[in-house]
Amino acid sequence: MSALSPEALVALDGIADHQRQRTSRIASVLGNRLGSSALDYAVAHHLLEGAEHAARARDADRLAWYRRTTVRDLTHLSAGPHIVLSPRPADLLRSEISETAYYLVGPDSTPAPREAHGLARAALASASEHGFGTLLTQHAPVICLLDRRRLDETLHSWALTRLPGTVFTDYTAHPEVLARDLIHEAAHNWLNDALAAHNVRLPAEVAFFSPWRATTRPVYGFLHACWAFSLTVLYTRQVRRDASEAVVPFLDAYLRQQENLLASVADSLAQALPYLSAAMLRDHVDRAVNRALQQA
Repeated sequence: MSALSPEALVALDGIADHQRQRTSRIASVLGNRLGSSALDYAVAHHLLEGAEHAARARDADRLAWYRRTTVRDLTHLSAGPHIVLSPRPADLLRSEISETAYYLVGPDSTPAPREAHGLARAALASASEHGFGTLLTQHAPVICLLDRRRLDETLHSWALTRLPGTVFTDYTAHPEVLARDLIHEAAHNWLNDALAAHNVRLPAEVAFFSPWRATTRPVYGFLHACWAFSLTVLYTRQVRRDASEAVVPFLDAYLRQQENLLASVADSLAQALPYLSAAMLRDHVDRAVNRALQQA
């Protein structure tokens, strides 16, 4: 494995142990028998949040479902190490845990339609072919496909700290674009797990200008952007070589934009990196950005 390969960039000691320990604690709270996989870790947080919602609503049957369910009960939703869902807008929730909408796996969850499921499989295969399979298996095992859009429409995607391992994203007919956005959100989940695993606390009062948001952001958000966009640049640069003719101009425009934005934050990144007190983590972020810029 090359020291600068995508697999090497996301191979960080401590993350797997953090996921297992967190899953074990949630299983103890719920009283069920969760396993130790990344999918168990992601599902555990859905079960915990769902149980809290059910308890507040005094819905005993739903609470019982969340307390007894394990990944083995959700095989009808799964595609190997991933669960792929396509929640309806009416099923999305809003609460104090998130400024954005989200969805929780529940007793009434159904698999994504065949077409969406097939697109997700193709996107996962593309990511894996180009070195990002481990990232998506470990940090995007639950995929919620939202609205299908055209390439000329704005695509929205996000991840929540309270639901690690889950990605919410719009999608197009092109698996390369879906893979790019899955990698972006999985990168956010990876960094959150890495910060927790290495007990890194980033100061809220330190901020840097983020060209992606055209505003000043806390060092936490700034570093997240640098890391996530670096990985999507690395993937896009590879996949455009064998992508369909219809999507290559879209990918090329994305590459030019992100390479320019990453180049513009080089000085700020040098000031921000020391706030990552774990040397290994600091090195991974630094290497990812440098590699993304090397061929720009």
